[in-house]
Amino acid sequence: MPDRSKELTAEARRLRSKIMDRSAHLGVIGLGYVGLPLVMEMAKEGFLVTGIDINTQRVDSINAGMSYILDVPSEILLGFVMKRRIRATPSLTAIQDVDAISICAPTPLRKTKDPDLSYVMAAVEAVRTYLHPGQLVILESTTYPGTTQDVVLPILERSGLRVGKDFFLAYSPERTDPSNKTYTTRNIPKVIGGVTPVCTELATCLYERFIDHIIPVSSPGTAEMVKLLENTFRSVNIALANEMAQICHTFGINVWEVIETAKTKPFGFMPFYPGPGLGGHCIPIDPYYLTWKARMNGVEPRLIEVAGHINSQMPTFTVSRVADALNDRQKSLKNSKILALGVAYKRDVNDTRESSALEVLAKLREKGAIVHYSDPHVPSLDLDGHTLRSVELTPDVLRSQDCVVILTDHSEFPYEMIVMHSPLIVDSRNALSEFPDPHILHL
Repeated sequence: MPDRSKELTAEARRLRSKIMDRSAHLGVIGLGYVGLPLVMEMAKEGFLVTGIDINTQRVDSINAGMSYILDVPSEILLGFVMKRRIRATPSLTAIQDVDAISICAPTPLRKTKDPDLSYVMAAVEAVRTYLHPGQLVILESTTYPGTTQDVVLPILERSGLRVGKDFFLAYSPERTDPSNKTYTTRNIPKVIGGVTPVCTELATCLYERFIDHIIPVSSPGTAEMVKLLENTFRSVNIALANEMAQICHTFGINVWEVIETAKTKPFGFMPFYPGPGLGGHCIPIDPYYLTWKARMNGVEPRLIEVAGHINSQMPTFTVSRVADALNDRQKSLKNSKILALGVAYKRDVNDTRESSALEVLAKLREKGAIVHYSDPHVPSLDLDGHTLRSVELTPDVLRSQDCVVILTDHSEFPYEMIVMHSPLIVDSRNALSEFPDPHILHL
């Protein structure tokens, strides 16, 4: 990045100096799967960090040194809390005390599949209220192209301060992959697009203190689109894998064998895998931010929307596989005892947001099945107003079921015991590929 030191205002120079010597007080709004790991990386590099979240349970947990995020060890968090490097608060007034604030608010969808920016807007309005000269604001929440420039910036400039002169604004999409032991907040390359070149430079200067590799881009819109491309790429390719699973089923072909064989080709193929549906805070949601914005600009994103439709049908396909498996044994799905293994949206996390497993459970109940679940990371859940609690896996529990369906392939599950004692298994994750057995049916 070119040296813009001569272009920096006094406020920008002061902020850069504080970042460089780590005397800058940093803030993070939103202390979930993105925000809390970010807080930890900031604190590891010597910064004083204030986390802000309206969820008082999260705040109390952090201030007690107790992590609710599996990727954040409690003993390390407690150490920083004890050293007073990290503190949490539900008060938005803390924004006035920080030199830089990262917004990690959720961006869900409305029932109409339109973007819901209410959490981001609330955070930005709070920042505007307490915005002061020399402050850096970085939006990390996934959103559609144009949000930072066309929505966030006008709100902040209502403060009377000027971007690039008095305050600084950039977009840097989160790329968190919960439970990934190889790629973490620190070593996943960080994309940064500032509203002005000086904004990009200051945001880069900050994040390169605690992130290994920074990738500046030409604008916030580019950075916003990068995030949507990444997750839309995954959504479309997972849809292809899911459609292949349905096609292979009609041909009596094992789709998992097909994919594993195809990936032996050293070029031109990248493996994606089918499953009971999409889940989590990114892939089921982010493509709709892009399609919504594309339609507003007169573009019909047919491929992306078809992919979304295919993925949304997988819970129904999974239920049909369970029903077919029972029918082959002269049993009806109605009144059958079904045990679901795993309800988190992915392996080895405790996050059930948008989890397809919940939809599978709900559809099984709608058809009259007696449903229970076991998940070592999710002790209880609400399913259509009914509280369910995770059951302990024992040989007796497994033998008492009519069918066990694997929806999330947690590494903690005792798969050998599951195979040995379950009368019938539908494996939607290929978790039992090492256990060829006629009572195991794959997706």
